[in-house]
Amino acid sequence: MTDLAASPFSPPAPATSAGPAFVHLSGDTQMRLRIIQGAISMFHRFAFHDASFDLVAASAKVTVGEVTDHFPTWEGLLVATIDYWNGQRMRPILPLAQQHGAVMFLRGIVQANIEDPSLMRLLSATVNIAATPEHPMASFLHQEWHRFHLMVAQQLTADIRAGREPATMEPARGAEQLIALYEGLQLQSMVRPAMNLLEAYDRAVTRMRAGWTREYIAPVWDLDSH
Repeated sequence: MTDLAASPFSPPAPATSAGPAFVHLSGDTQMRLRIIQGAISMFHRFAFHDASFDLVAASAKVTVGEVTDHFPTWEGLLVATIDYWNGQRMRPILPLAQQHGAVMFLRGIVQANIEDPSLMRLLSATVNIAATPEHPMASFLHQEWHRFHLMVAQQLTADIRAGREPATMEPARGAEQLIALYEGLQLQSMVRPAMNLLEAYDRAVTRMRAGWTREYIAPVWDLDSH
């Protein structure tokens, strides 16, 4: 997911890295931001399946009624929290894409997830929601994953122009492979805590990029003949 555009639930971004510029925010926006930050704090301490309005309210030091006044549905609060939290996480990483390319951009996310795995655990927990079309959050999640793929594909196109990646790599397919590698290794690291995620990413992406330098050949499933 990316922060390329704010969702309608998002509060204004902080004016500086020192924290939200509350002096410029309305009372309602201040409270919404306080609740969202309370939800983030809660998800640092509790698993997705344990989360609740009560825990958010306790973390934000407000009443449950104040939470539901601003976020009447749990889905609305989750969307706002994911959108704001992911935007804050991605903001310092996004420059890596323009400066060093898509591979280093994904590596930056891997490093951020190692340093603070809470957001990735939350995003991973929403995969089942995204796979449930009738769920209120499904369309938002689909849109965010689609935008993430599109952003990586566009960056790979720029990488080819800059000579960082070979022209034999098709950006849309390369994005699928790069994201699958990142997300698959991230998932493995959640259930294999001793795994060195960054080392695994570096090794796997090096192998994958070597394949990108070759012309694509249609699959041949008689593997013993090669």
